[in-house]
Amino acid sequence: MDILPSNIQKLIELFSCLPSIGPRQATRLVFYLINQGPNKIVKLANQIQELEKIKICSFCFFPHQNQNGLCNICSNPERDPKTIMIVEKETDLISLEKATSFRGRYFIIGDISKKALFEDWQKLRIQNLKSFIQKNLRGKANEIILAFNPDSLGNLVASLIEKEIKDFALKITRLGRGLPTGGEIEFADDETLRSSIENRQ
Repeated sequence: MDILPSNIQKLIELFSCLPSIGPRQATRLVFYLINQGPNKIVKLANQIQELEKIKICSFCFFPHQNQNGLCNICSNPERDPKTIMIVEKETDLISLEKATSFRGRYFIIGDISKKALFEDWQKLRIQNLKSFIQKNLRGKANEIILAFNPDSLGNLVASLIEKEIKDFALKITRLGRGLPTGGEIEFADDETLRSSIENRQ
């Protein structure tokens, strides 16, 4: 006989599907929420439901709530659309943006599998990037920066993307080696990321 009510068990299973959350941690989270009381549970549930209103940028694929289809960065006229930094995930974009050195646009390719194989939706994103450059930048961006983690997977992915876009940029660069080999962009401090951007090669 199961000792947990079915609604608790279902929530544990849902939490277990989240990145870096296993069944044990999911169970702790559910019981933490229960102990917070009904008011906080309702508040959290309402906030999660608000995510339904989130849209995805038609250029870089970052979440937003604007009416024009573009996120705050892509719709900012002070950002340089001819300089594009390709990142793997949203948290990388946030970390790099906090470094405050980059004034171009970003482009999110999405979580990459350990085999470095692009999913069909990722191939479509790359095609969208090429189409944007073709239509809006006369066929070539001034610079495309490949901002991937400095490990074997990141290097492999960067080389694969470079082959795809080599004819669509005057210059293709990588982040400078302010980042330690094997490190992750998401967890690097602002000064390290600033150095990586400024010393890209």
